[in-house]
Amino acid sequence: MAKILVVDDEKNILDVSKRYLERDGYTVLTAEDGIEALRKWRTEQPDLIVLDLMMPEKDGWKVCEEIRMDDDVPIIMLTARGEEMDRILGLTIGADDYMTKPFSPKELVLRIKSIFHRMKIGENRSQSDNPKSLMYGSLQIEPSKRLVLVNGEEINLTVKEFELLWMLSSHPNQVFSRTQILNKIWEIDFYGDTTTVTVHIRRIREKIEPKPSEPTYIKTVWGIGYKFEGTEKQ
Repeated sequence: MAKILVVDDEKNILDVSKRYLERDGYTVLTAEDGIEALRKWRTEQPDLIVLDLMMPEKDGWKVCEEIRMDDDVPIIMLTARGEEMDRILGLTIGADDYMTKPFSPKELVLRIKSIFHRMKIGENRSQSDNPKSLMYGSLQIEPSKRLVLVNGEEINLTVKEFELLWMLSSHPNQVFSRTQILNKIWEIDFYGDTTTVTVHIRRIREKIEPKPSEPTYIKTVWGIGYKFEGTEKQ
């Protein structure tokens, strides 16, 4: 079963999260500050991290940035209720998902299951359906390997970034609303908050577009959402 690292300086949150996750069969590690979190990430190599933003020693933003330099492990960030800028910054530096405090431990379990489910889908594809690779100009997408190359150089995408890019690129010129993307990629009701999609699109553009401010592939359809443009190489 997957190993999860929960990082928070509030002991009651650690205890409740650990209890609920272990009840579902997960192995749970805990850390109470950023330095301990980084140490356990390096030594234990968890499959997913639940990371609070406001912590002693080293905050969640710095921890996430350091992890993202070497690892695309899924990260769910915990933020204070109503702190939209915290959520935006957390997503911008590489978090896959976020939850606001106080949160339901049952919802945390559902969010984690959703992420692992999508990762499993990728594994199953490589063994059975084997969808074809996509080539658009200098951009190459290998779904069976969850691999993205630009000019032959591998690009590191998080789980959600890859799923979002694949959703758009495998349906070229089809317009998806932000709500459709939320329902398809996150599978959890975000109560109309489409900031998550906007930030992930920006991160993907920064990684794959020759000029992110004037995107070649992922176009904004104003008032609706996004579409992927490009002629696929055969």
